[in-house]
Amino acid sequence: MGHKFGQGSLIADGGEVEAALTMSKANPRYLAVNWEASGGGAFAVIPLNEKGRLPEQLPLFRGHKAVVLDTDWNPFDDSVIVSGSDDGKAFIWRVPDDFTLRSEEGEDPKDVAPLKQLSGHSRKVGHVLFNPAAANVLATSSGDYTVKIWDIEAGSPRLTLKHTDIVQSLSWSANGSLLVTTSRDKKLRIWDVRQEAPAHTVPGHAGAKNSRVTWMGEHDRIATTGFSKMSDRQLGLWDMRDPKEPIGGFQMLDSISGVCMPFWDDATQCLYLAGKGDGNIRYFEYENGKFEYLSEYKSADPQRGIAFLPKRGLNMHENEVMRAFKTVNDSYVEPISFIVPRRAEVFQGDIYPPVIGTKPAMSAAEWFDGLEALPPKIDLESVYEGEEPTEIPATSKPVSRIPSAATMPPPSKQQSETTSPKKEPEIIEETPQPPPALRKPPPSMKEQSSSIANLASKYDDKEDSSSAEDDSSSFEEVAKPVERHQPKPVEKTIEPPETAAITRQLSSPISPTKLASPVSPSKPASSGTPSVQAASGKAPASSDQVTLQDIKALLENQSQTIIGQSEKIAMLTAEVDRLKTTIGDKM
Repeated sequence: MGHKFGQGSLIADGGEVEAALTMSKANPRYLAVNWEASGGGAFAVIPLNEKGRLPEQLPLFRGHKAVVLDTDWNPFDDSVIVSGSDDGKAFIWRVPDDFTLRSEEGEDPKDVAPLKQLSGHSRKVGHVLFNPAAANVLATSSGDYTVKIWDIEAGSPRLTLKHTDIVQSLSWSANGSLLVTTSRDKKLRIWDVRQEAPAHTVPGHAGAKNSRVTWMGEHDRIATTGFSKMSDRQLGLWDMRDPKEPIGGFQMLDSISGVCMPFWDDATQCLYLAGKGDGNIRYFEYENGKFEYLSEYKSADPQRGIAFLPKRGLNMHENEVMRAFKTVNDSYVEPISFIVPRRAEVFQGDIYPPVIGTKPAMSAAEWFDGLEALPPKIDLESVYEGEEPTEIPATSKPVSRIPSAATMPPPSKQQSETTSPKKEPEIIEETPQPPPALRKPPPSMKEQSSSIANLASKYDDKEDSSSAEDDSSSFEEVAKPVERHQPKPVEKTIEPPETAAITRQLSSPISPTKLASPVSPSKPASSGTPSVQAASGKAPASSDQVTLQDIKALLENQSQTIIGQSEKIAMLTAEVDRLKTTIGDKM
């Protein structure tokens, strides 16, 4: 974003501009500047189409008996303005339709009188601020430590917000239901206005000097400026839902002593910071939940007072995104334009989104009854084309809310059953597998005979269970896991070969078969068989039973063969002993 500024010679020769930071306000038609004049307090209203040197005497808005401290324009009527004074009163004014700063030659300028007086504070009225959503609702702060909420149609205060010290700054939320204030007791308060009670009261900036606050449009965020204990100027970003401390802590700006005022632009999401006595205006962009520094307007002339123009009053043909008016040396007002440097001859919708127009969301009576709403917006493209503003219904900006673990609802039982993975595979994976069988010395003839006999008796006792195990092992393509704790049985069918081949095939599987045979009583291996059969819809194959019978017959034949061989060996041994004895006798 680039910027440039121009200087107009708006000379105030008839008096001196009272240039506190909030002592000038602007709308698309007029600029209000507080004036120090004889006979009580006054302020001047300057039409923005007036340029060049002004008359020596200006028509003033007179009525207060003491100096004017603050003014504010009605957001829904560019001709209505309110003023607060050191005399403890607030006045409502209307700019005449034919108002001009120049009078006929030889005639004195005609001052403007107030329409209504608002009396209720016992001490000076330091701040006045219209509600941004409801018509004719006004907030005023006073040295009597109160903020009063007025229905200016009735001319009486309806609500009172009591503080413990002088209020230094205040700002409304976008829908006008909440009010944030800073005070000399170094507290930041967020008020539920119609309840007349603070929703939050938290420590603000720790420094002794004044702090300022602005609500960041339709966000649930608040920006503050103030001082640290070491008198460093600070910037704070607060979450109005949980404002115990600023988000990310306070950001140090500099060590200048002037009070810094924040101005928020909801259209470009930018925050402008201007300080009393400064020649610069810094601006930050609110992005990703924090302020990112963009750039800075610098000038050798310090500002005594400053005002920012509403969006609908900008020059969109020049890509102007913000305009400020600063008072310099109590002698002239300098306009400063912030311009996006683009070569474009058409409307730039990305920098001119819809903005608040001149129609309120509700009446004062509706607001005091508890109604909450955002005022309708206008399409700036219609203003760009010189047409009547096109109204757009207001919608709140979405606020990203990340629910915490404590606020997230627990999943339902049905949801947890359908979404959580089944635990059978996990049990199989976590169950320690049996260690691999170590190579052992070849079994003796006696051990081999005993093992084969035991294996044959096993098949005699558990023929049905083994059949079920073989059936389940033949459906390896089924995806549903079957809970097992033993390796799969050997699927290789044994053909009837010679005795030596059968011996080699049976000698190696004996150990794994023994390791796999024990099954947990609570989880039998046959429990998986019904599910597999249900998925396939077929009965177990009869060939498996035939195979088991063949194995049994082969084992019996092998046992008989081994027994026969043992008898032959015994006979041969006896014959060898007999021969040894015979040879010994002959020798």
